[in-house]
Amino acid sequence: MITSEQNERLTRVGPGTPAGELLRRYWQALCPVAELTDDKPIKPLRLLGEDLLVFKDGQGRYGLIEARCKHRRVSLTRGFVEEDGIRCAYHGWKYATDGRCIEQPFEPADSHLKDDIRLRAYPVQALGGLLFGYLGPAPAPLLPRWDVLVREDGRRFIQILPLHHCNWLQCEENTADTVHTYYLHGRMAQEHGLTIPGADYYVRPVERYEWSVCDWGIEKVLVYGGEQPEVEVRPPLIFPNILRVPQGPVEAIHFRVPIDDTHTRILWVGFLEDASAHTPEDAALPFEYLEAGRNADGEHDLQSFYSQDQWAWESQGELYDRSAETLGATDRGIVLFRKMLDEQIARVEQGLAPDVAMVTDPAHNQSITFPSATRPWGGTEAMSFVPGATADASAP
Repeated sequence: MITSEQNERLTRVGPGTPAGELLRRYWQALCPVAELTDDKPIKPLRLLGEDLLVFKDGQGRYGLIEARCKHRRVSLTRGFVEEDGIRCAYHGWKYATDGRCIEQPFEPADSHLKDDIRLRAYPVQALGGLLFGYLGPAPAPLLPRWDVLVREDGRRFIQILPLHHCNWLQCEENTADTVHTYYLHGRMAQEHGLTIPGADYYVRPVERYEWSVCDWGIEKVLVYGGEQPEVEVRPPLIFPNILRVPQGPVEAIHFRVPIDDTHTRILWVGFLEDASAHTPEDAALPFEYLEAGRNADGEHDLQSFYSQDQWAWESQGELYDRSAETLGATDRGIVLFRKMLDEQIARVEQGLAPDVAMVTDPAHNQSITFPSATRPWGGTEAMSFVPGATADASAP
């Protein structure tokens, strides 16, 4: 059990908060590259408790800046994107992608007012069809080149899951909770008569579970018994807020991005090996925003792993009070993760960089893989394993 004060320390994400300052030391997924078009080159978004917008100027450069003009604090989301920046639609002040004010119409010709004006601005990089932003201090670490984002020997696809009305840590702790799959996914499918790919795989006796610290976060092993005994090695919980997981034939990565203290955005990227396809890492991929899995009464429909997970996390409350929980032996991975999180927060408070899942050497950042991971479920149907698929879905 942790105290309410410790819970606040691990969950709050705004500027100046302990966890928020740690999360700012890692690149965070923003949106699909293809979402910024010539017709709509501006996207407002909220990230780590900050109201921001990402835009692409006329030269194709990306900017991630605070969402309101420094002049009269009007939103820039209706601004005019020009060759060298974005112009406020109220009085025309213009800003470059790095936040510098580069033009102030109607000010005296000899005015130097703009020289002292700068919006908060953060670095942006594109990789694997997504845009990523870094909100921490310079120098930024390298943007990790996860294999799902950079492999070119197949098809890559992007989906954005429905808005999650819960704190980011509730989503990420689920990755350290290796036994929840038996009841939440396997038994749930049986009880509701659902045909969900992979559900039967999890309804097996669990004989042992193990967790250990690794360079990327928390390694996980689950030992099944019964008629289908198996030692399942899962990809690590990637610190601080990523799930890397094989989903049938699809290799997937989930970015659990904190919007604020009580909302989380999950961006899902899947890669399917396909000898007939070629997807460059810099391709602007098609994407899909998924609708919430709800029934006619507005309740979670529980028709997929994703709806089941979302129900569990949101049912804990928007910001789960861990001081009221009762942990058991199956929660050792969660305890290990919280300890790691607290230790890394302390490093940042001491003026040090985090030392878990940080990439600083380009030689070690060509393609980050986890080849020892067990591929659960088997099967060859691809699209039935992606987030948008519901019970009884089939591959195209």
